[in-house]
Amino acid sequence: MQLVVKTDIKVYPLSSRGKVRDIYAVDDDTLLIVATDRMSAFDVVMNESIPYKGVILNKITLFWMEKFKDVVPCHLLESDISRFPEPLAPYADMLEGRAVLVRKATPLPVECIVRGYITGSGWKDYQASGSLCGHKPPARLREADKLDPAIFTPSTKADLGKHDANISVDEAARLLGQATAAEAKKISLTIYETGRSYAAGRGILVADTKFEFGMIDGRLHLIDEVLTPDSSRFWPAAEYRPGQGQPSFDKQYLRDWLKKQPWNMQAPPPDLPDDVIEATAARYREAYEILTGEKIF
Repeated sequence: MQLVVKTDIKVYPLSSRGKVRDIYAVDDDTLLIVATDRMSAFDVVMNESIPYKGVILNKITLFWMEKFKDVVPCHLLESDISRFPEPLAPYADMLEGRAVLVRKATPLPVECIVRGYITGSGWKDYQASGSLCGHKPPARLREADKLDPAIFTPSTKADLGKHDANISVDEAARLLGQATAAEAKKISLTIYETGRSYAAGRGILVADTKFEFGMIDGRLHLIDEVLTPDSSRFWPAAEYRPGQGQPSFDKQYLRDWLKKQPWNMQAPPPDLPDDVIEATAARYREAYEILTGEKIF
């Protein structure tokens, strides 16, 4: 199994290269998605990678997709590289653990964000306005207080290097249509609450997360990554103390380090020291092992 920062698979055309994933068109209906070890923060890709981060993200996503299969269909076709198309055989070592074949979907132009605790940009919004992304939560909330029930706060999808923007549920309905927006909201809240309950029983609080959906044959499907340390905030339950920022199993550790640097949050980013790289990698590994009960390697 290799460390992978950037792929160059010559047997299929590159469809897109995102902050983390390289996507290839296998045929008109099938995509190869490779989760690399690239690390992004504040929508900027770092100069250094986080060892085997892509493997961890891929395996966590597969874990959740299996758990939610009776709630919503997903785009997954195959994760076992021994059953990948024969032209990919020379790339097996590079793809091991970090690649999937999926059905091609038409992604919704909205990210489906669910907040179960008040933190991050939601906390800043609440401090400034008393509201939370268009919702009116109870008064006198503290930072990191639990939101019960969780709330749905959609956002736009920004191009690489730009920032997403929070939008109202009504604006999401205008972009998606009432029926699709309502279904996306319902499924997002259902799988978040299911995931939050499961993770809490394992010692992780899922503070918030974002889901992506796409249409396949006229039906909504769960796509991309699911409840990973890249798409979510994971807090250790044993250390949870409302009224302050929380330690985390996700990229928040890196974000906090970056905020202390003389950096304007635009490319190019500062170089990451070895101890920050290793501490970040350790948090990702620990998140996987706690959630699944299995060793990653």
